[in-house]
Amino acid sequence: MQASTYLLQSIPVDELTGAIAVPIYQTSTFVQEAPGVNKGYDYARSGNPTRRALEDLLAKLEYGHSGYAFASGLAAIDAVVKLLSAGDQIVAIDDLYGGAFRLFEQVYRRFGIDIVYVDTANPAEVAAALTERTKLVWLESPSNPTLKVSDIQAIADVAHAHGALLCVDNTFASPVLQQPIRLGADIVVHSATKYLGGHSDLIAGAVVAATAELGQQLKFIQNASGGILAPFDCFLVIRGLETLALRVERHCSTALKVARYLQTRPEVAAVYYPGLETHPNHAIAKKQQRSGFGGIVALVLKDDTQEAATRVVTSTQYFKLAESLGGAKSLLCHPATMTHKSTPVAQRRAAGVADSLIRLSVGLEDADDLIEDLGRALDALTAAKAETEVELEAEAQLA
Repeated sequence: MQASTYLLQSIPVDELTGAIAVPIYQTSTFVQEAPGVNKGYDYARSGNPTRRALEDLLAKLEYGHSGYAFASGLAAIDAVVKLLSAGDQIVAIDDLYGGAFRLFEQVYRRFGIDIVYVDTANPAEVAAALTERTKLVWLESPSNPTLKVSDIQAIADVAHAHGALLCVDNTFASPVLQQPIRLGADIVVHSATKYLGGHSDLIAGAVVAATAELGQQLKFIQNASGGILAPFDCFLVIRGLETLALRVERHCSTALKVARYLQTRPEVAAVYYPGLETHPNHAIAKKQQRSGFGGIVALVLKDDTQEAATRVVTSTQYFKLAESLGGAKSLLCHPATMTHKSTPVAQRRAAGVADSLIRLSVGLEDADDLIEDLGRALDALTAAKAETEVELEAEAQLA
């Protein structure tokens, strides 16, 4: 069965009315026949039929036991970390999303949880970092924003041998391209704000557990902490999932064209995209992401300065300067001053997030139009540099 068919056939028809779209149960509570006797729901924080439909769908798409919908991607990450206790350790990817880094460092480190950052694209580094305190290995694959790809199966084997869980942030790939649980992961998280929703009109997060035991723990945390996703937003994510396979296919094909074009530009020092044969993790990406390489492309300018990056990201027409990614409209951002601003400069640079790195979220516009847009911005950078050089030479002659 093809991905688009699987997605559409996985969305349930309403048993009560036959509605082809999942109904929005916009209610805070449910009438009970007697104390503790109800029709499966009692209070909407604990459960809601619209949210249940989404959660069951998420579990099915990720080949997990159970799914849980949260108010944001960070709320989803927060729920997973709450599986740990003081004294436990997380081994995490070194170019971790800035929001997750902030949560790990400024919240959970204060609660006695230690975090070690390594290049997870090298499983040997993960193995070397594991200790008896390590309870969780945290991957993003591909990572945000340098598009590192980690060998999920190899790292799952290493983590499990040490008694640790493996959690994979699958936001960039989406379940259309990659199912980490089938590769050995214990938990999958998503910022459903991105590709799952797909239209830049909601904030949402998701967690999928591989086993019933983990599912029970996450369900308890979801209910106890209360960071649930509202019914209307659940409906919007379900609606986004209906077109996910088609959108991801278009994102992938256009992103590859954009990446190959950027490789030809003299202003560009490096292009990060797993679909390029020059990408250091291309082989494992091809193995894990069987039908494409995603819609995110990153580039580093030869003029590795924030000033150069700022000029480029403020010179595009079709690529809009904004946080987030995965929507129908193309976006771009400057991680050093936007998404990864909370990461210390030295650590950010060491992880490969250069001062001039620009992250592109390639949307659904025509590929040629997007390439032309980037070409104009890079031409403007070259022209500005030439103008500056002329001015400096003139000043030198006057001096």
